[in-house]
Amino acid sequence: MNPKVKNALEWGYCIIIAIVLALLVRYFVGTPTIVKQPSMYPTLKPDQRLILNRLAITFHKDLKRGEIITFEAPSESIVPEIEADLNNAVAKYENEPKGIFKKFVYYVLEIGKTSYIKRVIGLPGERVKIENNKVYINGEELEEDYLNDDVVTTDGGGVFTDLIVPEGTVFVMGDNRTKSTDSRAFGCVPIEKVESKVAFRFWPLNLWGNPDKK
Repeated sequence: MNPKVKNALEWGYCIIIAIVLALLVRYFVGTPTIVKQPSMYPTLKPDQRLILNRLAITFHKDLKRGEIITFEAPSESIVPEIEADLNNAVAKYENEPKGIFKKFVYYVLEIGKTSYIKRVIGLPGERVKIENNKVYINGEELEEDYLNDDVVTTDGGGVFTDLIVPEGTVFVMGDNRTKSTDSRAFGCVPIEKVESKVAFRFWPLNLWGNPDKK
């Protein structure tokens, strides 16, 4: 084989391996991201940089109340009252790509995919109820120290405000309750659709670390 051709092939193999390894790390281990929406304000503000931990999801570690997560956006962001099933309040995912290549592009390369970032509020089997501008879990008022003192929790324009969180799902909300489209509007998120937990914030530098640091 021509030495130049052999050298080009070796470099090509190295590049392919590097790309594959990078994709595997990004999909299964962790990845940086930029906050784009104000739904978690002031905990997270647009243009802040985060590191997402995917290992916990890869190894199916249980989600905990108060954790900030990212997940695939539901196909229907606001479920009309006439379509809402409060006995099985699970968000709708009806845009599943067909074929291995399309799934690879969508789930691994994340081309054409939208993700939301919210906070876990209700866990499987718990009753979540929103009334009197507060959140109640199994009849007990939820202490939310991460919220600003002037924040109140209303129905947010959604109908899922009094429900039992179905098994295999979580109830999520943004900290900016008046500017967040969340489980109040689209229902509970299947855990299989959760992509990552927010590990820490690395930009701006003065807020390095715990994402709940304001």
